[in-house]
Amino acid sequence: MPAVIDSRGTHVREAEVPAAFAESPGDKANAMFRAVFRELANPRAGTASTKRRDEVSGGGKKPWRQKGTGRARQGSTRSPQWRHGGVVFGPTPRSYEVSLNKKERKTAMRAALGERFRADAVTVLETEGLSIEKTRDVATMLFGSSSGAKRGARTLLVYGRDEHLPVGERLLRLGRNLPRVAITHTGALDVKDVLGYPRLVLTTAALTQLADDFAPSEEAVR
Repeated sequence: MPAVIDSRGTHVREAEVPAAFAESPGDKANAMFRAVFRELANPRAGTASTKRRDEVSGGGKKPWRQKGTGRARQGSTRSPQWRHGGVVFGPTPRSYEVSLNKKERKTAMRAALGERFRADAVTVLETEGLSIEKTRDVATMLFGSSSGAKRGARTLLVYGRDEHLPVGERLLRLGRNLPRVAITHTGALDVKDVLGYPRLVLTTAALTQLADDFAPSEEAVR
């Protein structure tokens, strides 16, 4: 069960693993792969572009006569083998967008969070009466000390999308200078972040929201 810590990093109790993440979802590696592939592909601009030989200006004149020079025959200085010539099979503007239905995205996130819980990589932060005023307070809360924040495990801190003020804003402001800490909220959480950080810290509100958002539907239970 995940440990619950307070604003000083003290272990206060243990939290129950939500039912949505307690049971093994089976082999969902393919769903997680597809979700991560989509999350990495969709932000790509797809603006890389090159010109083919028919798009490069110039080259209309034959460089030298066909026969009698002892050199290989050439028809244009814009052929691919020439400097400033066209590019063969080069990239052209395209869309990298990958579609994935909502059910599969939800399955992938549930499987990723379940894997984190089973790996004992989740810590719960009690935000009631949160008393942090400086960046070193966040470092102490997450790593035990300021020096520990320089060599501790890379940590993803997630707060609830409804607690941006004042908890989320304070965590973002005070924790943004810690190089091994990333901070986001449940509305922006994705599979690649869940799987990409060795340690996951959820506020109590974030844990409740994720449990509600990814609880198995009645149709799935039947």
